[in-house]
Amino acid sequence: MRYICTCCGYIYDPEQGDALNNVLPGTEFDDLPPEWVCPLCYAERDQFDPLD
Repeated sequence: MRYICTCCGYIYDPEQGDALNNVLPGTEFDDLPPEWVCPLCYAERDQFDPLD
């Protein structure tokens, strides 16, 4: 499932991961490190909504 940042529209896709934050492809949103933030606007995880 993908998640969208409600602040800037960034979409976290587990199939792609997040190279800017050293998150490997295949990492589910719920398995992201607690300190993970949006790579574009630095919003915290609670600012993301399910997209799919």
